[in-house]
Amino acid sequence: MPMCLVYLGIMLLVICVWFLAFKRPVYEAVGLSFLVLLTITGSWGNVWTYINDALSTSLLYSMVAFVSMSILLTKTKVIDSCIAIILSILGRITGGAGYAAVIASSFVGALSGSGPGNVMATGAITIPAMKKSGFPAHLAANVESNASYMGNMIPPSSNIVAALGAYVALFPDNEISQGEFWIILWGISIWFIIQRLAMVWSFCKYYKVKPMSKEELPSFKETIRVGWQGMLLPVIIILPFVLDYFFKDTFFTARLGEDGAKALSSSILLFVGGIAAIYAIIIAKDKKVVSPKGLAKMFADGVKTIAPAIGVCVFGYMIGSLFGELNVAEELGAIIQSWNFGRLGMVLAICVITCIMGMVIPGSSIVVIFGPMFITSLASAGVSPILAAAMLPCICGVMCGITPPLGLGMYAGMTLAESDFSKTFKNNLWWVAAQFVLQVVILMGWLPIMGL
Repeated sequence: MPMCLVYLGIMLLVICVWFLAFKRPVYEAVGLSFLVLLTITGSWGNVWTYINDALSTSLLYSMVAFVSMSILLTKTKVIDSCIAIILSILGRITGGAGYAAVIASSFVGALSGSGPGNVMATGAITIPAMKKSGFPAHLAANVESNASYMGNMIPPSSNIVAALGAYVALFPDNEISQGEFWIILWGISIWFIIQRLAMVWSFCKYYKVKPMSKEELPSFKETIRVGWQGMLLPVIIILPFVLDYFFKDTFFTARLGEDGAKALSSSILLFVGGIAAIYAIIIAKDKKVVSPKGLAKMFADGVKTIAPAIGVCVFGYMIGSLFGELNVAEELGAIIQSWNFGRLGMVLAICVITCIMGMVIPGSSIVVIFGPMFITSLASAGVSPILAAAMLPCICGVMCGITPPLGLGMYAGMTLAESDFSKTFKNNLWWVAAQFVLQVVILMGWLPIMGL
């Protein structure tokens, strides 16, 4: 048996046993698998090299910035006013609470990058609204959980940072700005949002769902008066990347020079989260929350949220460095390519592999460890490398979040909706199947993607 499969099997076994059997945190499972691999491969002598490689990844610090920003946006309740505005507009139409859940959860998920956290934050508002307008509990749970996990593929999610890192590692000379990469990701995300909305429409017809009652519908004028400032957040976050995409080679290069424009482009991820956080502090209604003491307490409490997410990425980068030295990704890629699949066969194979991996391994870890191999394999079959990289957060992060047994979003939605497991699971299979089909369609290039 090829050694790459042995190492991969060991890593999967350790993660499955530690995470699923012993119910320990994911970051512990990934860290333990790293230690086991070091021991089996006799690579302890290079352990500091792997640690240094992981901690020297500048994109890691961008992840910290965005996870921290998500905590601030959640604690200041800036997000709540945005959800209320969306609900006041869409709740008036048949199934409107479901459409509002898709739009609001996509928006909030992009800011937080946390599937389960997004389900709990937005679902506390959207799931009761859906149930009151006739959505069965199991459908309400799945609408919210499947919408929430789209945040893993919509900028500025931290999963996207890892995907860009995988592409840059493979094609260091093929320059692409963060703005250009984000435009492509938004282009992909639009199709998945449309797909989620179409799913809601279909289920609303099947279950004969009604609009929200006037008594339950938030006042549009009141929600705008209270929360209009929060609706500017997407503009603050998106605008720097849009400007970088359209004006990098003209306006910025002419004034800053080629090197200056390149430096500006590469640093956007580091400062845009900070700008959004400062804006949230300014518009926060409860100033006690954003006082120096309040902020200190907020982030002290938030360490429990930040540490696991960053821990998974750090250990994942360490395993990636070790696997790089052992040529695991290259050997596994060679095995996959030796199957001599055509373009469709390779796309189907990679989507099946990521789906299976996502059942037991966090999506961010899959992107960090196996992202370069997936890009190489898809590119060898004729898929655009940049499209393959941009789809990594989708085929890894989103699929991981909605596919049991690791599909934490479904369990979070079930908790809020108080839905039956069997009914929720069966209904969720429709969402997983639709996600899989659209992944294949986009990777095959059968749909136009903005930015490509």
